[in-house]
Amino acid sequence: MLRILIVALVTLAAAPPSFAQQRPLKTEDPETIGSGRILIEAGVDYNRDAVFPVSGLRGNHLVMPALGVSLGVSSIAEIQIDWGIYQTLSITEVASTAPLAHLVRLANTRTTADFGDIQIGAKVRLLSETARRPAIGSWFSTRLPNASNEDGMGKDVQDFASAVTMGKTVQSVRVVASVGMAMLGHPARAAAQDDLLIYGLSVARAVTPRAEAVGEFVGRANFGDLITPGAEDTGVLRFGLRYTVSSVRFDAGLLLGLTPREPAYGITTGFTWVFNGLHVP
Repeated sequence: MLRILIVALVTLAAAPPSFAQQRPLKTEDPETIGSGRILIEAGVDYNRDAVFPVSGLRGNHLVMPALGVSLGVSSIAEIQIDWGIYQTLSITEVASTAPLAHLVRLANTRTTADFGDIQIGAKVRLLSETARRPAIGSWFSTRLPNASNEDGMGKDVQDFASAVTMGKTVQSVRVVASVGMAMLGHPARAAAQDDLLIYGLSVARAVTPRAEAVGEFVGRANFGDLITPGAEDTGVLRFGLRYTVSSVRFDAGLLLGLTPREPAYGITTGFTWVFNGLHVP
């Protein structure tokens, strides 16, 4: 696994830097979108053999649209809202021993559908990038329990994550790394949570003035003695392409799960649009 990651990142690093737009990646760039600017991104995500360990469901998961909005409230800060508005799962397996399996109420045993959870967060650039120093930022996000546990794709508990993120451009290559902590609410016990280490490393390299290749490794690690279903270690590789036309950037990406708790693979496609839309005093 490590050899695959190193080869992939070295290949990407061998080609002009990306902007602070992340689709189809997840690693947060410390750069913000800019004062008074609005970023809108939307796409379609499909994951094959996705696992929902809390409800015990497994199957092919579709999110459409996966929507994100960022508001540049100053030159160094932005507010972020992300929502997978509608999601469906074509069920291939049901584990009746899962913690919330007894709460699942399905209209049929082949498919289930629901709204997705909303995530609300913010990012602040703490230090600007210089010739000798990377940009450094702070990011946090709260996931709200909009998805229902009766439909098998929600936990009905809140999660919180925060991270320090760093980014540096070297010639034509943009490298971003982040490390932080996620606090996941326990789905079956009140006043309990799991604390996990979260991390990510991404590389973006322009291959033409408009197109760039991107890749990343993101994951999390749980060092607790007892691992709650839904709070296990995870790891994902993502690769993709981005193509910019004026103020719109189109993207497509491939996901490869590195653990049994991740989808076998996934695909995504979408766009990001940035424009001036706010008057910031």
